[in-house]
Amino acid sequence: MQLLSGKVIFLTGGSTGIGFECAKAYANAGAKVVIAAFTQEPVAKAVKQLGLEHLGIVCDVSIASDVKEAIRQTLAQYGKIDAIHNNAGIASPSKPLHETSDEEWERLMDVNLKSVLFTARFGFEALKISQGCILNTSSLVGEIGQENHAAYSATKGAMNALTKSMALDYAPYKIRVNAVLPAGVWTPMLRKWSNEQPDPASIEKYLDDIHPIGYCPEGDVIADTCVFLLSEKARFITGTTLPVSGGAELGYRAVR
Repeated sequence: MQLLSGKVIFLTGGSTGIGFECAKAYANAGAKVVIAAFTQEPVAKAVKQLGLEHLGIVCDVSIASDVKEAIRQTLAQYGKIDAIHNNAGIASPSKPLHETSDEEWERLMDVNLKSVLFTARFGFEALKISQGCILNTSSLVGEIGQENHAAYSATKGAMNALTKSMALDYAPYKIRVNAVLPAGVWTPMLRKWSNEQPDPASIEKYLDDIHPIGYCPEGDVIADTCVFLLSEKARFITGTTLPVSGGAELGYRAVR
């Protein structure tokens, strides 16, 4: 039996990068996937690849009314939601805190954190009925920090704390809440970040070297873990912030 057979998964930011890898993995595991993402063309392309039984919704996750409407459309189409995966996020700017503008700070907080507030607010009743689960895509930088990435790191640290508090709040309703913490993963967003660095040419080797397993992975390694966390195989796991990082958090490593 497929691990997610019959499940309906509401996935934000699911049209590219880690999100789309998760969408493909969820569909392959038997789920119906709703991709709620910002731009029409990637959403349409992603759903075309997944198949007609899946749904794409253009949605700015930082706007309450957009999220409310996306949840409404999901329930109208499928009649239930078994899981919400808060994957949408932005990583720019790459700079220290004192150089971060008010607009950059607010956009990061709105997309990376306020979106979780909105999906919880508008999706809670459906998850209560299904005794479903919430999964947050966080980052290892929320635990260990990252040079020249203060505001982004702050959003992921907050997401980790949110995950634990939400798990406690929602446990009485049999709703599990967990987070995955990648280190480096090759996505369009990471490529953009790499190109913002002082020496982009050295970044690929650097990203290989920070992972003790020896390479910077593609998004499928995250997606496989997410399938597990949303499945009944993880039925007694909640409040976990799980590194999927090739051991990047295990200690100082010389970057050669």
